[in-house]
Formats: sequence, structure tokens, C-alpha cells
Amino acid sequence: MAITLAVVAPAQARPDGDTEALALAVRAGDTARTAAALEAGASANATLAFGESPLARAIETQDTALVSTLLHHGAKPNTADTGGLTPLGLACERGNGAIVDALLDARANVRKTGRDGTSPLAICARFAPTGTVTRMLAMGAAAESIDARGQTPLMWAASSGNLGAMAALLKAGAQVNRVTPGQFTPLAFAIKSGVPEATKLLLDAGADASWRGPENTSAAQLAMYQKNWGAAALLVERGVDLAAHDRNGEQLLHVAAAGGDSALVRLLLAKGADPNGLTGPSRIKWVTEANFGMPPPPVPPTPPLLIAAQNGQMDVMKLLVAAGADPAFVAENGTNVVLAAAHGQSPATLAYALSLAPKVNVADSNGMTPLHVVLNGGWHPELEAMMRILAEHGARTDLPNSYGKTAVQTAESGLTTVRDVYHHVFAARP
Repeated sequence: MAITLAVVAPAQARPDGDTEALALAVRAGDTARTAAALEAGASANATLAFGESPLARAIETQDTALVSTLLHHGAKPNTADTGGLTPLGLACERGNGAIVDALLDARANVRKTGRDGTSPLAICARFAPTGTVTRMLAMGAAAESIDARGQTPLMWAASSGNLGAMAALLKAGAQVNRVTPGQFTPLAFAIKSGVPEATKLLLDAGADASWRGPENTSAAQLAMYQKNWGAAALLVERGVDLAAHDRNGEQLLHVAAAGGDSALVRLLLAKGADPNGLTGPSRIKWVTEANFGMPPPPVPPTPPLLIAAQNGQMDVMKLLVAAGADPAFVAENGTNVVLAAAHGQSPATLAYALSLAPKVNVADSNGMTPLHVVLNGGWHPELEAMMRILAEHGARTDLPNSYGKTAVQTAESGLTTVRDVYHHVFAARP
């Protein structure tokens, strides 16, 4: 009996052109050409340049139809790239809820983390809509997953002030007072976000308002550093140490005075902040900031009024004076309220300071008069107005500072723009 052996021809390898055509189509965001390349034999799971998958590249285009086309043709939703990031993690990073939903429909693994332990839920909690986070939680994503930095999805959500995601995570059991190895809590991330409502949400959920960071920085001080005045007010309402000095030696009222938030200044004064409190030594240890962890050089004890004047905050100055701030205070370096206001680039503030202390030719310990200070401040849009106020109050141009330089000489040797303004204002004056 004759035996006939069937010869099976080897399967033809897909031509390189199929993958190349697919890559070009996906890069162009062309759904029709992508579908055509896939129908022609290109693999939806081909490896493209730099180890990228067609699905990852489609996610980058933010085209939901393109992503759905690849998934329909068998693209694997759980294949991580060379950096360990899955398509779901990448989609969460881009924050497109529709694309995340398409991946979840394709059974993307909500628990598959990146190499650093970051979960897709954490990334979506920061960038994606509330509904996306809620769906991932319902599919089994862990609300308390911890990445290599010890951060949880709630911290990620708080860092961007994603209120809906924060609420969903808290409802799912996220710990509101979990502490990272770096000593940060969700409250710290919420303050850093700049969204006051995020701070309120966590405080209402039981966040510890007495938290202190790695430099012994309080929550209120952190809010001040971030200029998150709304969060600072929420913390002040709950009771804070108003006399504590931050890393710059300032009390809360000093920082609020510089920032010019009148509502916060009023609140601090109402809570008992001293309108004549002075800057001073701090117990904060500089370990993570610039200057290699070294604090700035010490400044002479200064009250909030002078700091408000230096920053051109006239409305705050008025609040402080009404609360009992001493307008006659002179710092150790000879700076008074007028000299401080000369730094502020605010004509109205300078005029108000002169109403409190009318001596326009007052000098600090270096012999610098307000006119010297204004001239040394360089050109700015309010320069001429400030010079006119000084001139109208009788500012002298012939007084030398301790370096022997008069205002005239300062103007002549300075920037041309400043010199021109000086001559324009003082030309007809002796």
C-alpha cells in the first residue's frame, strides 16, 4: 500500500511593509488605513520602533476610534512597554476617560502595576475623570495600593486636586492619614495642589491638621509656602500656632502680609495674630531645599507692616495699622515703613507709607534714602510715579549714602532707562 506524504508549505512571513504601513497609519491617526493594514496581515501586537506597541502609539494620539480598532483586531491591553508601563497606565496618564473605558472593556488588568509599583488606578486618580476611577474600583483596583515612594492613589488624586476621585477613593476605604516614608500625608499633597477644596475635603474626612513634614514644617506653613491662601485659612480656622516661625523666620501673618490676601490677614488678626510680631529664629531644619539645605542669611527682626510695605500691599498695611501695628517701627538696619515701601514698586503703597511716617529723606544704616532705594530697584512701569511722589514730598538728590554716592550719581551711573526717568522728574528741581 502506497503511503502519500502531504507536504505542507511553510506559512509565509508577513512582509515588513505590513508593519511599517501599520506604524505609519497609527502615527497619522488614520483609523481607515490602520484597519486596512491590519486586514492586510499586519499584527496588532507588532513591535514598533523603541519597543512601542501599536496600541500604545494609538493611545498617544488620543483617538478613541483608533484604539478601539486595534483592540477589535486583537491588540493585547496588558502588554507593558520597555519602561514597564501598560496601555492602561498610559491611557490614565493622558486622562482620556473614553480610551480608558475601551481598555477596560477589553479586560485590561486594573491591578497590573508599573516597575515602581504605581498602579493604573493611582495614575487615573490624578488625571482621569471621576467615573473612570469609580469603574476601576468596581473592577477590583486596590484603593490602598502603594508605590515605591509609599504613595497611594488618594495621594495621587490629592496632588492634582481631583475632588471626585478623592471622594471615590475615600468611600472605597482609602486611608486619609497614611504617611509615606518621606513623612507626607494626603493632606500635604492636597495643599501642594493649590486647590483649597481638596484640603477641605480631606479635613472634613478626618485628616490630621496637626501633621508636620520632614523639616518639621506644619500644614499651615506648607500652605503658606505654596501660596495656597484658601487652604491656609481652612487650617487657621481649625487652630494653629500663630507665633511659630517658618524656615524663613516668618510667622503666618508675615507671609500673608507679603502675599496680600486681605481675607487671610483679617482671619489671622481675628484669631489673635500679633500685628507687631517680629521675624526671628526658626526651628525648621532645611534639608530638602535649594542652597544645599542651607537657610538664607538672617534678617533683622521685622514686623508684618514692613513686609507688607516691601511687597506693595497697601490694603494689608491698612488692616495691620487698624489692628495696632506700630508705624514708627525701625528695624535694626534702619529700615522704616517708608524705606520698606520704596522697595515695593507700588506708588499707592509709598504714598500711604509717607502718610504714616512723613520723613522722605530718612536713611537706613547704609545711608540709603528712599530715592536711593527706588533708583537701585531698576526700571519698572511704576518707577516714574514713585519718583514723582518722592519729589513732591521733598526728596533730596544730594544726600550721599555710606558709599559716598548721591541719588544724582546713582542715577547717572545706572541704567539708561532709570536715568532718563530721573531726569524727566527732577530736571527742573534744585
